[in-house]
Amino acid sequence: MEQRGFEKRMVTGRFTRCALAVLLWSAASAQLRYSISEEVNEGAVVGNMAKDLGLDRSTLKTRKYRVVSGGADPLFSVNENDGVLYVSRKIDREEVCAQSSVCLIDLKTVLENPLEVHNVGVEVLDINDHAPSFPEKEKTLEVSETVPAGARFQLKPATDPDSSSFSVQQYKLSQNDHFRLDVKDKGKDGKIPVLVLQKPLDREAAQSHSLVLTALDGGKPPKSGQMAIVINVLDVNDNIPMFSNDVYSATLMENVVVGTEVIQVNATDLDEGQNAEVIYSFGHSVSSNVINLFDLNESTGQITVKGPIDYELNDKYDIEIQASDKGLAPLTAEKNVLIKIVDVNDNAPEIEVTSFSSSIPEDSRPGTTVALISVNDLDSGLNGKVICSINQEVPFSLSPSLQDKMFSIVTKSPLDREKQSHYDLTITAKDAGQPPLSSEKTIRVVVSDVNDNSPEFILSPYTFYITEGNNPGASVFSVKASDGDNAVISYHIVRDRDEHSKLTSFLNINSETGDIVALKSFDFETVKTFQFQVVASDSGSPSLSSNVTVNVFILDQNDNAPVILYPVSSNGSAEGVEEVPRNVNAGHLVTKVRAYDADIGYNGWLLFSLQEVTDHSLFGLDRYTGQIRTLRSFTETDEAEHKLLILVKDNGNVSLSATATVIVKVVEPKEAFAASDVKSSAKDDEETDVTFYLMITLGSVSVLFLISIIVLIAMQCSKSTEYTSKYLQEANYDGTLCHSIQYRSGDKRYMLVGPRMSVGSTIVPGSHANTLVLPDRRNTSDEVRSYLVVFYTKFDEKI
Repeated sequence: MEQRGFEKRMVTGRFTRCALAVLLWSAASAQLRYSISEEVNEGAVVGNMAKDLGLDRSTLKTRKYRVVSGGADPLFSVNENDGVLYVSRKIDREEVCAQSSVCLIDLKTVLENPLEVHNVGVEVLDINDHAPSFPEKEKTLEVSETVPAGARFQLKPATDPDSSSFSVQQYKLSQNDHFRLDVKDKGKDGKIPVLVLQKPLDREAAQSHSLVLTALDGGKPPKSGQMAIVINVLDVNDNIPMFSNDVYSATLMENVVVGTEVIQVNATDLDEGQNAEVIYSFGHSVSSNVINLFDLNESTGQITVKGPIDYELNDKYDIEIQASDKGLAPLTAEKNVLIKIVDVNDNAPEIEVTSFSSSIPEDSRPGTTVALISVNDLDSGLNGKVICSINQEVPFSLSPSLQDKMFSIVTKSPLDREKQSHYDLTITAKDAGQPPLSSEKTIRVVVSDVNDNSPEFILSPYTFYITEGNNPGASVFSVKASDGDNAVISYHIVRDRDEHSKLTSFLNINSETGDIVALKSFDFETVKTFQFQVVASDSGSPSLSSNVTVNVFILDQNDNAPVILYPVSSNGSAEGVEEVPRNVNAGHLVTKVRAYDADIGYNGWLLFSLQEVTDHSLFGLDRYTGQIRTLRSFTETDEAEHKLLILVKDNGNVSLSATATVIVKVVEPKEAFAASDVKSSAKDDEETDVTFYLMITLGSVSVLFLISIIVLIAMQCSKSTEYTSKYLQEANYDGTLCHSIQYRSGDKRYMLVGPRMSVGSTIVPGSHANTLVLPDRRNTSDEVRSYLVVFYTKFDEKI
């Protein structure tokens, strides 16, 4: 019992040591190694790489775990969810590895962020899925009866695409009395069947012999293929050609020109006549590839280059040459010629990007990996040694990796997308051959944006002028901001609760375009200027923003018709009756038409004109003051009642007007005096009220005048030259601040004074259109002079 336990422990120890040796061998060649049989179904599991490598399966998908493959139809794929390696399509080992003894496929698996590369080896195990086959179904040999026992007849071998363990392992010859089978092992070229004559042939006993050659592979059970052999017995020729040298070898530079002589073989035959004439040919074991590369002169035995020689495909060729005589039963001798190929630098390095981050944030630290590249050169020695570099002034550099011929592209200085949004990196790989060969590969690295720039408005502050009476809902003006990060900018209006910002409730801004829409019509007579704030925010995270002040000035329109203040009848119509003594002289003031226009400037200037009058020679109307005076004395023939229709219109581009009717009654002097007493009494009461209102008006205007002067001085002291110059554009100022009109009416002289705006003049904010600012051309500084022109209406002594 103890003996049995001891043996069991011995077996377990040996198994453990073997497993450890296998694991150490696997680690030397790859990080992981799996094996799988060929012809397994698509989707078959190879192994759980995430588990074997100790990777966190929850991060595989975000880190883009994948198998790097250079082909369009990869053999394997990895599941990003669980890290299991699967077969992508059926694998034919003979297609992938031909007849290699070990079919090992090296895979590279890559994870990003951070970048990791793992090498995985998958060994494809062969199955016995092919039977041996001969190139010929029937082989005919002609053997002279004089051939001595021991003569050898080499046959074309059977082929089996399977690997060495399942390839042709043995041959069997059908039972006969004259021949036995000998097998010559050619190493990687396989086993060659050879017929050996055991005893001389007797043509008289039998003219031919039929044999069956069977090839068996190493499967369990083995598969087989057969070839029929017919041996015709000939007479006489009994000497075999003999080669002059025991060993034939030569060296050949790759890429030599076609027709270059390699070597010449020579064989002689002791027979005479045709039995002594030797011809040369390639042996049966020579592959078609060798026949395509070399040519053999059958008469001279000279071997020449027939096709392109490439060291990277094969560094040596072992060619079997047969020398045969021309006897009726030709005898053949074989000799191998070894041709060694010398490498030349004929392959440029190849650059492969195994992992690449197409974009990198602009705030990445120096040393951040952008891409992983591998270089390869099919040449050997110095011809295959590769130096890799980036020959540009860019903030990137190449860093060698731990693995041979692997490099990583890393940042070497800070990036700024606003200065340069992308880089085209040209990677140069040069070998150490003479002359050196090189290749280039260009990759584009895009610098992704980081929100590090606030929006900036094109102007600050904005100043806009809106004509009153604008259409509600129409765009009146717009603001625009730009962002160096090319971010999407949104706009909104700051809506405070103070009295000055109540007007912003009637404004709406398009958050995408910055177009500002007025939801109501503005009235110059109600508000003349206001300001508000607009904020521009980008779409970054966190969002950055900036604001700008918008000053809005309302421009006056001629939208108010003149209003008749006097005369006004009891029913509200503009109509009045005036009595004039018949004995008045020329120039007598009959009455004065008074009118008011809510507009300002030219739109508020009023002109009076007579539209209808019974006698044009009797009454005259002052067009500026509205006074009606007699042009001459009354006569006995003049009518006692006269009707005057007065038109009052403003001075706007499209004039608005109103009419008043004055009935003038001519009375005798006594009647006039009596009526005047009654009238003056009533008029005194009326004028008392009018005077009261006029005093209030004049007091208000005076107070506004003083406030305007104080505000103007404060604004001039607080404003910088830069701000003032913003409102005062270059203009052709003619030095005139006011426009005056002088005229006479009777014995009095009148003058109307009003603003005359030249090009470039503008209204100062907060002046309510009473302050005219003009650029002063009499000095070179940016000093601004402000003038406040307050218009007082000089009333007649009767008011």
